[in-house]
Amino acid sequence: MTLHLDPDRLFPVDPATRDVARGLYQRVAELPIISPHGHVDPRLLLDDEPFVDAAELFIRFDHYVTRLMHAAGVPLTDLGIPSRTGGAVAAPRDVWRTFCAHWHLYAGTASGYWLQHEFATLFGINVQPSPSTADALFDVIQAALATDAFRPRALFSQFNIEVMATTDDPMDDLAAHSALAADPLFAGRVLPTFRPDAYLNPATPGWADRVANLAEWNGSATSSYAGYIEALAGRRRYFVEHGAVSADHGVLQPLTVDLTESEASALFARALTGSLTAEENKVFAGRMLLESARMSVDDGLVMTVHPGVFRNHSSETFDEFGPDTGHDIPVATTYVDPLRPLLEKYGNKPDFHLVLFSVDETSYSREIAPLAGFYSSVYVGAPWWFLDAPDAVLRFRSAVTETAGFYRSSGFIDDTRAFLSIPARHDMSRRLDAAFLARLVREGRIDSAAADRIIVDLVDILPRTVFKL
Repeated sequence: MTLHLDPDRLFPVDPATRDVARGLYQRVAELPIISPHGHVDPRLLLDDEPFVDAAELFIRFDHYVTRLMHAAGVPLTDLGIPSRTGGAVAAPRDVWRTFCAHWHLYAGTASGYWLQHEFATLFGINVQPSPSTADALFDVIQAALATDAFRPRALFSQFNIEVMATTDDPMDDLAAHSALAADPLFAGRVLPTFRPDAYLNPATPGWADRVANLAEWNGSATSSYAGYIEALAGRRRYFVEHGAVSADHGVLQPLTVDLTESEASALFARALTGSLTAEENKVFAGRMLLESARMSVDDGLVMTVHPGVFRNHSSETFDEFGPDTGHDIPVATTYVDPLRPLLEKYGNKPDFHLVLFSVDETSYSREIAPLAGFYSSVYVGAPWWFLDAPDAVLRFRSAVTETAGFYRSSGFIDDTRAFLSIPARHDMSRRLDAAFLARLVREGRIDSAAADRIIVDLVDILPRTVFKL
């Protein structure tokens, strides 16, 4: 079976609408990639070491890929993921063979789409993975990875990435970012992102130790709530000084709670002793999400909120293999009531940007688009995780555009750890936006000139504007 990339993939079937989509796509196909939210380790680019093998590159760390094989009964150790209890782990070539034997599972999925794009455009692969082609494909990829053209920096340049943001612990010294920024041989912008979740929610394992680290850095008492707030603000300033443009919050629900200083301080003191109830933990975390918004108003960091994921749903899998191993599951999410305390205080503050993401499709037209259609601070985040797929992206556009238009959205967010998939994901988004706009043109809802402007703005102007780039 051949692997062929249709040049008109993802475009409408109707020939006339497809022609319009093709023209719109061509306007943006070669524009630089702006990636203001992702999870690539900056040390990948700093060290510039060759990728090890096809299994590590495409399978081992990509839970989009591993979860479907696990669902089909493949043990995670057969996919190169080590057990915390020890034991044998499959060799890379065997992992790749297992993947190729299960390639049919990815038909119609976003992962399958991206992988085909990567295989064809980066490695010149023109046959489908299968048991009979597995070894030959592994050797083709391995030979390419041994060349200088497949070092991370060379690929960064080849991918035409202008800006790429990472996701970083608040106490990270950001040395890798500093080194990249100072390197005259590296022309791209790699920006840190402040990710404080584990420092804001007392229910997170190790929270008290992290608070103690903040206090030590700040020179304040661990027991001081004022010192805790001061230290968080100080670390945010440190990130701003190192190029950060946003603070990202991955919460189960976007709850914000308005408390007095004395109420918050009393909860903080009890949290340090581990005596808060589950409900009190939620209240304190909600207070800190509201406090984070205040800090964004003060320091200018864009506030992004990524809610709605039940992390580590399988206790058995978490205990044996740890987090990020494929068992994070979306939950229903609401925004209007939980975010009202935040929006009452800061929703129309000048220069405050709040980007709301969702993995609950029902929230787009019911809550997020109407909020973004009124509050000057609110932007609709692009589809992420489970929804960053062709049909879901088109549903997203239909759900939000009639209420919020195009210009209250964030632009595309790839949100990935899989470095080689970045161009595939952005190309997918550009094709889908071209398809959506082409339909509006053909239906007489917008004219061609407007579509020409919008397609460029979605790819370039909006992410720069929303993320203050």
